[in-house]
Amino acid sequence: MKRALKFLLLFLLAGLPLRSQDREAVLRAEVSFLADSLQAGRGLGTAGNQSAAFYLLREMRNAGLRATVQSFRTAGRIGHNVVGVTPGWFRRYIVVGAYFDGLGTLEGARYPGADANASGVAALLALARSLPEAARGEVGIVFVAYDGHNADLAGSRAFLERYRGEYPPCLLVNLDILGSALAPVRPGRPDYLIALGGEPWRSSLEAAGAVARLDLSYDYYGSRAFTDLFYRRISDQRWALEAGIPAVMFTSGITDHTNKVSDTPGTLHYPLLGRRILLIETWLRKML
Repeated sequence: MKRALKFLLLFLLAGLPLRSQDREAVLRAEVSFLADSLQAGRGLGTAGNQSAAFYLLREMRNAGLRATVQSFRTAGRIGHNVVGVTPGWFRRYIVVGAYFDGLGTLEGARYPGADANASGVAALLALARSLPEAARGEVGIVFVAYDGHNADLAGSRAFLERYRGEYPPCLLVNLDILGSALAPVRPGRPDYLIALGGEPWRSSLEAAGAVARLDLSYDYYGSRAFTDLFYRRISDQRWALEAGIPAVMFTSGITDHTNKVSDTPGTLHYPLLGRRILLIETWLRKML
């Protein structure tokens, strides 16, 4: 863990250009840091959760964003969203978000939350470092790490209530579990990504998928019921959809490790995670 974190800090603080192998190593180090025992599962209101929030705030500021912490109360505890905004003035914003809280430590068992959702947070930070320079027209970007996902999506709800007027969203992009190759949509295609709500942008998403060499799907394993469940009810784009804001949820699907103590950094596929980030970045650049 210390070696991984040292590698991460070396590149991020020095601002060095990264080769693809280095990007994968940074993703691995970032996931390992968030899923480490020091963060104790990142449970809402815990010291480990606050440690993760502080790290996210620092990295967003290092990326040149106007970054702040939004505190909110839920279930008798205080949650902290970390919000980073591209500098300048824009008429509309694309909101890119990922939840960072986890289940924490329950009855002495620590739930690392590597795929759910340190993988999405690592993707969020990668995009926060690469995309801001692309926001040059009328559309800016808000990057938000949601707390309180595991408390009835409280963080994403609080974010929208607080910032919808200040940063009018034209699209919300949610990064929710992105690191596994264990649940492919089609047999023999482990190089996959699910884009729930992506049908209106199918052409541009397919073009980005060709760049990243990924097999795209627009429903949850062919099930209308599960597509509706994950897209409209139990993930952080729910409040945007209820407010009439278009949203796309990117995911690699739940696995046998999701929300279990076995959800560790070693179960993730980092080259594939990097390609998924490439697809999302390529697509978002076309949207700006």
